[in-house]
Amino acid sequence: MLAGTEDHPHARAILTPALPPNGTPSHAYLFHGPAGSGKRDVARELAAALLSEGAPDPEAAAARVRSGAHPDLTWVAPSGAAEMLVSDIDEPVVAAATRTPFESRRRVFVIERADAMNDQAANRMLKTLEEPPPFAHLVLLTDRLGEVLPTIGSRCQPVRFDAPPPHVLAERLQRHGIAPEPATACARLALGDGEIALRLALGPGPALRDGAERFAQAALVDDLVATKPWAALLAQAKTAGEAAASECDARTAAELEYAAKRDRKRVEREGAERAKRAQRRADTQALDLGLQLVGLWLRDLAAVADGAPEVVHNVDRADRLRADAEGRSPHRLRAGVELVDDTRFRLQLNVTGELALEALAYRLADALR
Repeated sequence: MLAGTEDHPHARAILTPALPPNGTPSHAYLFHGPAGSGKRDVARELAAALLSEGAPDPEAAAARVRSGAHPDLTWVAPSGAAEMLVSDIDEPVVAAATRTPFESRRRVFVIERADAMNDQAANRMLKTLEEPPPFAHLVLLTDRLGEVLPTIGSRCQPVRFDAPPPHVLAERLQRHGIAPEPATACARLALGDGEIALRLALGPGPALRDGAERFAQAALVDDLVATKPWAALLAQAKTAGEAAASECDARTAAELEYAAKRDRKRVEREGAERAKRAQRRADTQALDLGLQLVGLWLRDLAAVADGAPEVVHNVDRADRLRADAEGRSPHRLRAGVELVDDTRFRLQLNVTGELALEALAYRLADALR
């Protein structure tokens, strides 16, 4: 059995018979399921099993795969702010898949966020997916199966990964030192996403929760001019974007140390573009998570107002929920959730974050008044 599939019966049933030495792995898999469900870990374990077969030292080969140092493993992530570009897969995957392995019997290509592949990138991938060399195996990962282009999904064997239940996520968070009640709250607020649960529990996560709560409360009492509750969420998003850009700058600096003199301008230019896209992507993701928390707070208020406090997500803030829900209309609160969801959709269309959040605050105040 492949490590990491213990809690995923569908993945275990498909991947176990494909393992060496007697298995016959598919040329292309599509791993789908919520973020944090273990897709990446299992993809790496599958690559380790495939690339270590026949190696003089299988354990050493598998260890190099797990560390990302094996020459026959290619791991690709989108560089675009919202989509995978042709350049992300053209040379690293399409061209590389035609070349024989460096040292293994196979080459393995793992492609993250297959749902972000645009039409041009997908068209470049089609021939590789339809007629791959016998030594090439592709593993595509997605958190959003419905957004994967049909031309891509239909040419891969789907492998489902199930969302871990809240109590499992809460146990993971407690192992990081989080107290039981906030661990349970973060696990439920993550909606099955293990990565988001960890983000909410650690680092800037608690501050993001506080900012989302203050945003909702300010709209509830129509106290917007003085408090400007969107400012805290925007500041959190800016910090996340700057951190992502700094990581890209550090990688570019490392590349420049080994770049030939004639390539330095190109490396600097590409690094700057990569950092800009990463900053925007992280900024948008942080705003989206903040708005998700705003919507879940309003959803919890509607549950309390309806007399169903047992289904709330913010279980560690029951007193505040009761105070905010007192005398409120569940119908109006649910209408507020719809407004939040509409703004989250608009953010994906490159709407300015500050304008979107300020407009949402006033729309919420009107809807909840």
